[in-house]
Amino acid sequence: MPELPEVESARAVIERSALGRRIADVDDRDTYECRPHQPGELREALVGRTLASANRRGKLMWCETSGLGRSRTPGPSLALHLGMAGRILATQGATTDEGGDYAGPRGRPQQGSATRKPEWDRFTITFTDGGTLRLFDKRRLGRVYLNPDVDALGPDAGEITATDFRARVGRGTLPIKARLLDQATLAGVGNLLADEVLWQAEISPRTEAGRLTTDDLARLRRDLRKAIRHAIRLGGVHHGEIIPYRARGEHCPRCGAEMVRGTVGGRTTWWCSKEQA
Repeated sequence: MPELPEVESARAVIERSALGRRIADVDDRDTYECRPHQPGELREALVGRTLASANRRGKLMWCETSGLGRSRTPGPSLALHLGMAGRILATQGATTDEGGDYAGPRGRPQQGSATRKPEWDRFTITFTDGGTLRLFDKRRLGRVYLNPDVDALGPDAGEITATDFRARVGRGTLPIKARLLDQATLAGVGNLLADEVLWQAEISPRTEAGRLTTDDLARLRRDLRKAIRHAIRLGGVHHGEIIPYRARGEHCPRCGAEMVRGTVGGRTTWWCSKEQA
């Protein structure tokens, strides 16, 4: 599933290429992707408005919308969830080619063409200038819906303060990896990012969160922020240093010890048998 860096790349596409453009039409006919809304509900809520801002907390991405006409009362929030293979594509003006500004789970924001088929378009906003903003998703695992519950999430993993990190993450008997994956504790960390930062910090994923020292937690937060910046810059968490070595027969690129596979917090987990023992 997309993690914080991939969602940030998609958010940046919307911010750069779609804000302030008035909505002329909406294709919301995909009842699975647009659940729980019925066809036409999203269209009715959005036509005539503009996307006023592109926001993200953890893996959740949403756009605030403007009022209608001269009304200063803002419209609904529009949540866009990429799913496993979804991408955001924005085009400028009426065009028949597939060039545009796009990003998704396997690509950084960029100008160019994105491999796609028309039937993968699950949700499309058409602007009055003829351009579009699309969520295309060949695996149909994304979602589009109104007024997401942002407050159900913990602080963003890339922005949380050191004090909040210690209080939220360094508590209880859950394994530290399971604690990192809890979106109500800390929003944005997925399976790959958790393995990456725990390897960077040389902490076993099975360590009880409440047993970590203040120094452990400071190192973990520092390495988490570093890994997030690195992944955003390169286009996704799959560019992490340890990710290519999460496989049988592989060895830690830092010390040469064998990589170990196990299940932590219900998720497949890899760690160094020596440095993360």
